[in-house]
Amino acid sequence: MIFIREEGRIYHGDPQKPDAFIKYIMAQDGVIKATSTVVDEALRGQGIAKLLLDELAALAREKHWTIIPVCSYVVTAFKRFKEYEDVIFNA
Repeated sequence: MIFIREEGRIYHGDPQKPDAFIKYIMAQDGVIKATSTVVDEALRGQGIAKLLLDELAALAREKHWTIIPVCSYVVTAFKRFKEYEDVIFNA
């Protein structure tokens, strides 16, 4: 699956009406907030939300950012998967 990175979001599909996306905002220098993760009903259950979070984590690593989980999916994924420990924001 190919994801497109834009400032503030990573998505799949039509830029005007993506099939799946994860949004983020800059919270402070070097820190972003993952604010929402949405996957179209037709694509649910295929692990696409995790792939989107993987892409956001990769971007964070490239930019030396950390992530504050705001949306429920990211909060849960950060608790469930150890692979994100290096990008979790610790106040």
